Amino acid sequence: MRLYNYFRSGTSFRVRIALNLKGLSYDYVPVHLAQGEHRQDAYRAISPDTLVPVLDVQGQPDEALLSQSMAIIEYLDETHPTPPLLPADPLGRARVRALAQTIACEVHPVNNLRILQYLGGPLGLTEAQRADWYNHWVREGLRAYERRLQDLQALRAASDLPPSVYSYGDTPTLADCCLVPQVVNGQRFGLVYEDLPLTLRAYEACMRLDAFERAHPRHCPDAQP
Repeated sequence: MRLYNYFRSGTSFRVRIALNLKGLSYDYVPVHLAQGEHRQDAYRAISPDTLVPVLDVQGQPDEALLSQSMAIIEYLDETHPTPPLLPADPLGRARVRALAQTIACEVHPVNNLRILQYLGGPLGLTEAQRADWYNHWVREGLRAYERRLQDLQALRAASDLPPSVYSYGDTPTLADCCLVPQVVNGQRFGLVYEDLPLTLRAYEACMRLDAFERAHPRHCPDAQP
């Protein structure tokens, strides 16, 4: 497989984690968003929406270019089911997807690079104002994530189950694939996380795993200071 991605892209980070968890090898193809490489004709032919990541699934009867990180990760989970990134039961899958979408749908879309560039360009916000914007929405989203984890912990306690090691249960899930990049990106913007004990516990448990650490932007071939 071939992964078109950018080292600082949170959505690319998610897919790198999933590939590592599945033990799948891939060719890393950098697409430098800050330099506008995603807008060039060559990449537009690969990604009509000019976004990263794109996974080129080689070995298929026809060329298979998959976009959108959540769709890519679920494809990987369906085609390489071990280890699973979603629980076996429908209720568990819905709960994990809700956690994942708290990050993927509520936080990331208002904070990605093109949004921040628009705030600083046509809208004329200063760097400090853009940082305030970013930090506000990340805090709001992670507080919501924390409340979800609190509710899930209460359900486990009511069933005499120990607290979850990760966001949901004792193995990493789709939710953790989304959580870790968001926490890492927030750290890059200087965000100080407060009052998020369950969220940070899940994050720290993930980062003790090689699959998450190897996916970190600092280990990417195109990593820059």
